[in-house]
Amino acid sequence: MGVYLNPGNVDFQEVLNSKIYVDKSELIQYTNSVLRTTQKYICVSRPRRFGKSMAANMLTAYYSRGCDSREMFQGLKIAKHTGFEEHLNQYNVIHLNMRDYLTESENMKQLIQFVEEDLLDELQQEFADLRMPRRRTLVKVLEQAFAQYKIPFVFIIDEWDCIFRVHKSDAASQKTYLDFLRNLLKDKSYIALAYMTGILPIKKYGEHSAINAFYEYSMTDASPIEEFTGFTEQEVRRLCEQYQMPFTETKKWYDGYCVDGVSIYNPKSVVEAMLRGKFSNYWTKTETYEALKVYIDLNQDGLRDKIVQMIAGEKVPVNPDKFQNDMTTFHSADDVLTLLVHLGYLTYDEQNRVVWIPNGEVRQEFINSIEDGGWEPVVQAIRSSERLLQATLSGDAETVAELIEQAHQANASILKYNDENALSCVISLAYYSAQKNYTLHREMPAGKGFADIVFEPNRNCDLPALIVELKWGHSAEEAVEQIKRKDYLDCLKNYTGEVLLVGVNYDKEKRHTCRIERVKI
Repeated sequence: MGVYLNPGNVDFQEVLNSKIYVDKSELIQYTNSVLRTTQKYICVSRPRRFGKSMAANMLTAYYSRGCDSREMFQGLKIAKHTGFEEHLNQYNVIHLNMRDYLTESENMKQLIQFVEEDLLDELQQEFADLRMPRRRTLVKVLEQAFAQYKIPFVFIIDEWDCIFRVHKSDAASQKTYLDFLRNLLKDKSYIALAYMTGILPIKKYGEHSAINAFYEYSMTDASPIEEFTGFTEQEVRRLCEQYQMPFTETKKWYDGYCVDGVSIYNPKSVVEAMLRGKFSNYWTKTETYEALKVYIDLNQDGLRDKIVQMIAGEKVPVNPDKFQNDMTTFHSADDVLTLLVHLGYLTYDEQNRVVWIPNGEVRQEFINSIEDGGWEPVVQAIRSSERLLQATLSGDAETVAELIEQAHQANASILKYNDENALSCVISLAYYSAQKNYTLHREMPAGKGFADIVFEPNRNCDLPALIVELKWGHSAEEAVEQIKRKDYLDCLKNYTGEVLLVGVNYDKEKRHTCRIERVKI
């Protein structure tokens, strides 16, 4: 049993020993299905603390000839599948964490040298009677070991992309590293499976297709292994029952990642919340908010407008196809937004090609990032939002009109003033604090049309529902009458209780008026 070649199962055993373990072992069913096929090259990218290393350790424990893992896996889901016994502990596994090598090396040439030296040392120890080739390069020795013993290799490379995140602008080192991986892995008969994990998908280098044999599974396209990206809703429900934590609140804090239609929760945060018995920003505490601020302050191609819309709870269109899979090449707002998807700050709907802020935990990180410089109108609207909500709930239409007018005028430089969609965005921003107790719906199908903004109270919340209708150049009274005339109350079929009908109008002089009526359904 070596450190890098055919390591044991100690690391995965520690995972199983943990107070909370969510069984993701059926990932092995997928990797078994692609062994020794053209799909055997797998690159999995997802945000930090989303279980990448856990999966890497699990695969190592399952495939490695350096241990006997039968008992360890016996109680897990994979043990029930065909092929479980066939592949269990049957391969020469090479498990590398590239961050370790990056830390101890001074440059890329030295990093590659250290990898090759460590693996050659362990290959010679593992295969004492190996007929060494005349040129003892790593690739030649691997080829000879496979030819002589007929046991293929499984490569598991964790943190494979750390080079691109640490040496963001060093294109020469990045290319050298990719060439090393290509020469080691591509089209090699000794490989049964190559599984790499990181945060970024594989770097695009135009005509230089360094490791284009890899199939990528990322936050923008994880099918068919999307359920292994994080915790599913069913898994979180079970944890909430076990630890007596409210599921609705857990969902608001940590849900929201849409991965090929599957709702995924942040595993790091869910585990912390269950063990500590309280909700907080656990995932974002593992990295300072400056990391996010650097990107949202770029303001390329109207990026700031889109950030404001998303903080207000909206979704914005994006084209992720041109993203170069690095942290420096930004030609448009789409490139920055796509990077934020891979970093876990946004989530992406492939079908509709839109992005949004996934949950309350991450939304707070955006607020932290904009509080210092350049975003004062947005921050002021957010800070006034609790006062606005209380004025609305108490029926103080004059104060509501005043606060919305302030928010609208302050943010007119960011969003087009005489635009109903822009006003709707400002309204959502101005009611920011309502997101703690309400779910906001924009343009919600209702009765004979679409309600501009509907605030639906969350379960176990005794606040009234709100239906907000916006007008320009008419009157607040007309806005309320439209809610009644077009049966917008119909959109709250699953709600019984008090509803506030809120009409907001603004005129050419940029004066705002408001009318609030109460009804019961």
